[in-house]
Amino acid sequence: MSGTCLLPGAVPTAYRRSVSTQTVAARQPPVEYIPRITAQYIGLGYGEYRWVHSETPPPWTPLTKPISECRVGLIATGGVYAVGQTAFHYRDDTTYRAIPTDVDTSDLRATHFAYDLTDARSDINCVFPIEALRALRDSGEIGELGPNAYTLMGGIYSTRRVREELIPELAKRCVADELDVVLLVPV
Repeated sequence: MSGTCLLPGAVPTAYRRSVSTQTVAARQPPVEYIPRITAQYIGLGYGEYRWVHSETPPPWTPLTKPISECRVGLIATGGVYAVGQTAFHYRDDTTYRAIPTDVDTSDLRATHFAYDLTDARSDINCVFPIEALRALRDSGEIGELGPNAYTLMGGIYSTRRVREELIPELAKRCVADELDVVLLVPV
């Protein structure tokens, strides 16, 4: 699994891995995502998945101030939840969890049907990079973090429910938190 950095080169040294490309390639070949997810959905009893294709580009909004002055949010699709919260269900769970950004990472858990949870259970930051965002905040590379991060179950079969239920709720939360920019961490 590979991660996406908020800013090129902005990952603190503590979060960089010193593993050679050959070692990574030998350990884990590229994931053939489309055949894999198609087989997973069939195994869950769904019909053949119809991949989403949008006729219009997304409404990108340029930043109006430096990232060092921005309030940054986090939305992660790795099925992360905090101790005391309900775990996600594997089948079309369009709920989300609000997790305070000052959470102790030892109180975080992950559940998901579409990826091997071994690494996430060893270091939750591989699917929920809250410690890297805190380091960026503490170093002044980003302004501040929103009060909550939001997590959900990625791989939701019903794109209609994602579009009509989940996205509007997350958008409301981002507006209420007065976020300038949001990092989306897919799995």
